[in-house]
Amino acid sequence: MDAHQFWIRAPGHGEIVRVALPPRQDGEVLVRSLYSGISRGTESLVFRGEVPPSQAQAMRAPFQEGEFPGPVKYGYCSVGEVVEGPDTLVGHVVFCLYPHQDIYTVPATAVTPLPDGLPAGRAVLAANMETAINAVWDARIQAGDRVVVVGAGVVGLLIGWLCRQIPGTDVTVVDINPSRAPVALELDLPFLIDPPRAADADVVIHASGQPLGLRSALALAGVEATIVEVSWFGSRSVSLPLGEAFHSRRLTLRSSQVGRLNPERTPRWTPARRIRLALDLLLDGRLDSLVTGESDFEELPAVMARLSLVPGDTLCRRIRYGRSPVG
Repeated sequence: MDAHQFWIRAPGHGEIVRVALPPRQDGEVLVRSLYSGISRGTESLVFRGEVPPSQAQAMRAPFQEGEFPGPVKYGYCSVGEVVEGPDTLVGHVVFCLYPHQDIYTVPATAVTPLPDGLPAGRAVLAANMETAINAVWDARIQAGDRVVVVGAGVVGLLIGWLCRQIPGTDVTVVDINPSRAPVALELDLPFLIDPPRAADADVVIHASGQPLGLRSALALAGVEATIVEVSWFGSRSVSLPLGEAFHSRRLTLRSSQVGRLNPERTPRWTPARRIRLALDLLLDGRLDSLVTGESDFEELPAVMARLSLVPGDTLCRRIRYGRSPVG
C-alpha cells in the first residue's frame, strides 16, 4: 500500500511524495484522511525555514519526520476515517495530530473519535482550539474581566469566543485587517480596527503574530494587568517599549504555548482530556466561519507557498483528500 505525503524539501519549497506504507502493527489503526488543516502561523514559519536551531526539538510535531529546516514532514491537524484496527474504532471518524498525508498508521491511542454531531470538515480546527484553551487557562480570566484580544486569526478569534462565554466578561477583538470583522461578528465578538485608547484592560491576549501587535497589547493593559503572548515569532527578534509604562503599571508579560499544559491543570488534566474538550467545543456551527477556503491535497505545495508569503484574508485553509477506497 502506498501513501502520499507532503514534505518541505527546503525552505519555501514543498512537494508531495509517494512512499510505501509499512504494514499495520498490533495496537495500531489505519486512517484514511478526509481533511487536514493548515495551522497557518506555525506552518508558515516552518515552511519558510524560520525555526531557530535552539527550538528544533521543542517545535517537533508528534509524528514529524525529518529535521528543520528540511527535508521535513510537518503538520498536526488531520481528520480521517479508521479503516483498519480495533472493532471499537473501525468506521469512526477521528482527529489525529498527524502531518498532511492521505493514508497513515498510528497507535490507536493517538486518535480521538469525533463527538456525535461534529462534521469532519470542522474538526480540523481542533488543534487551534487546544491552543485557545491553553491561552485562556494561562490568562486566568475571571468573571467580569475586561479582555482585549489583539489579532483576529483563527487562534485569536477562538480565544475571544471562549472568553465571551465567561460570565460578565467584556471582550473586544482588534485587528488591522477589516476582512476579519464579519467573522468576528458571526461569533458575537465586538471588533475594532484601531485599538481602544484607554489602557484599562484586565487581560490582553496577543495573537497577531506581528511584533507591532505585541506593542499594541502592552499599551492596552491597565495597572497590574497581564499580557499573554500566544504568537510565536520563530527566529525573528521583537523590540518592545519596556522603558515606558511597563514598569509604572506593573504589567505581567507571560507566554502561552500549547506544547505544555498549564501547571495548575497538570494534576488532573492530560493532553488526551484537553483534545476531547476541544472537539466538544467545536460542536457550535458558527465556528464554520473560521474555515475560509478549501483545496485539494494535490494543490498543497502551491497553497503553502502562497499562504506563507502573502498575508491575504485566509483564516483556516482546509485540505481535502480523495474519497477513493484504500488499496
